[in-house]
Amino acid sequence: MTNNKILFKTICIVSIFLSPVSSIEFNYPAVFNFGDSNSDTGELVAGLGIRLEPPYGQTYFKSPSGRFCDGRLILDFLNFNFPAVFNFGDSNSDTGELIALGIEHIDPPYGQNYFKTPSGRYCDGRLIIDFFLDAMDLPFLNAYLDSIGLPSFQKGCNFAAAGSTILPANPTSVSPFSFGVQVNQFFRFKSRVIQLLAKGKKFIKYLPAEDFFTKGLYMFDIGQNDLAGAFYSKSLDQILASIPTILQEFENGLKRLYDQGARNFWVHNTGPLGCLAQNIAKFGTDPSSLDELGCVKGHNLAAKHLNLQLQALCTKLRGQYTDSNITYVDIYTIKSNLIANYSRYGFEQPIMACCGYGGPPLNYDSRISCGQTKVLNGTTITAQGCSDSTENVNWDGIHYSEAANQYVSSQILTGKYSDPPFSENMPFLLKLKF
Repeated sequence: MTNNKILFKTICIVSIFLSPVSSIEFNYPAVFNFGDSNSDTGELVAGLGIRLEPPYGQTYFKSPSGRFCDGRLILDFLNFNFPAVFNFGDSNSDTGELIALGIEHIDPPYGQNYFKTPSGRYCDGRLIIDFFLDAMDLPFLNAYLDSIGLPSFQKGCNFAAAGSTILPANPTSVSPFSFGVQVNQFFRFKSRVIQLLAKGKKFIKYLPAEDFFTKGLYMFDIGQNDLAGAFYSKSLDQILASIPTILQEFENGLKRLYDQGARNFWVHNTGPLGCLAQNIAKFGTDPSSLDELGCVKGHNLAAKHLNLQLQALCTKLRGQYTDSNITYVDIYTIKSNLIANYSRYGFEQPIMACCGYGGPPLNYDSRISCGQTKVLNGTTITAQGCSDSTENVNWDGIHYSEAANQYVSSQILTGKYSDPPFSENMPFLLKLKF
């Protein structure tokens, strides 16, 4: 029995044979590694007296470390034990920011599946970030502006706000909290935390420790609204031409965070915008504008262009910030695969909104949002939820259902959709709790 307990609480990383084996959790008391030079952190050098000369070790250790590399190995990067998470984004990861601001309110059936009441999330339940934090044994993040119910920020803070863009907001923006503003909010948050911690121990259970700002994970899921909003006033060519400007603004924000001590970056790309019922209803009335899945081709092309350049940016930053971990996650491929093969994963509807008005094929009407009651054409109607939201990939025509978010999260945590990919370098998959 004792040996079994040790087995389940210990990771043995074998880098010679990389066949898939069982699964792991995030927090382990020890790691025992067996392998060759791909994961040797000094064994051959110490055992046989082999000498490694500079430039080995030049980028991270600043001198030869026993590793046959200019810096760190894959083994060195295998760390999911982050003490805190700081998130920046839009409605894909907003846990209550825009609602706390008082700009909007959301009614039932939002939140019906997990929280049993609207939680500030634009979903029937949990978001990808909620599943991710659960897998890391961390509590759900409170929104930065959340001031009710004794919110705790000990394990991080969420600055994401629905409707937010990377580019600075303008008078027609849904949210004033563009990426640059969210970064400014983080700076204010960090400064205030350090001030309060200096006053004594009474704030410790509510605020992150100062070193969490360096050891924590910084997550980003933003950019979708920059593209989606632009289609209302710009041509596809104009939108594609604007992508470098969008990503320059994103790079500026990441650099500012790096200068403040951030070292662990987790960057989601944008999903297939053309497969959202909202965009199909507005821009997909001409059948020639749709692809074989019924998605708007122009929107998805723009998303692909943004993602290619975002991945290149992450690669460039990895070269610049050699003391950092920068992971790019291909959300687009995961969601596209889900929509294309929805029945394989237990869904009945890949595009039609669960909560909306209008019925098949989209059940979406821009005049009335999920949960609202309005008079349209002289008739009082309510945009209601479907009987079983687990059958729908899409929740309200814009956002994914909790069931879809759960699937996407499970795929993210296999590591197969990450750059650098960690599943190809580890003989196990992550053990999910959902």
